[in-house]
Amino acid sequence: MNLDDEDLFRDAMGDVTPLKDCANTQWLRAPSTKAPRAVPPESEENFLTRGFLEIVPLTSPLEYRAEGLQQGVADKVRLGKYPLEASLNLLRQPVETCRQSLFSFIQEARRQGLRNLLIIHGKGRDDESHANIVRSYLARWLQQFDEVQSFCTAQPQHGGAGALYVSLRKTEQARLDNRERHAKRSR
Repeated sequence: MNLDDEDLFRDAMGDVTPLKDCANTQWLRAPSTKAPRAVPPESEENFLTRGFLEIVPLTSPLEYRAEGLQQGVADKVRLGKYPLEASLNLLRQPVETCRQSLFSFIQEARRQGLRNLLIIHGKGRDDESHANIVRSYLARWLQQFDEVQSFCTAQPQHGGAGALYVSLRKTEQARLDNRERHAKRSR
């Protein structure tokens, strides 16, 4: 880059402010051009628990399915059949940073109407490794979100035992869109 290019770049970027807490977030889908969805306010308090943790052994795969979720849907999530819309990288992050990042990530995914997420936590060599402690916290924290309908260990191409697929419930707006789409077909 020559000096003129640098000046042009600085002029173009002069009023840009960086997004906070997005360094480890990757949105895989372009932002929606639809009208904004009705979602709870961003000022919601982080309700994810801290403190004592029962460590999940590395030999136990993480899996959760909310009551009422069809087995076929859970199987498709487990097999990685749904396209991933966003990912969060928690590798080598302090536990409290992971807690804050996860909370913000799920809230933002919900705001954007995303449903299929990937969370990368890393692989540990033993049960007491940092990666497995984060993994164990994720198993607890993800179940504390009403929006999470299932999660499970990712397929090898997406990180295997070092990552989780997370499936969120449809927003009310997505349900309405579905009803309208299916109503048009039956006419």
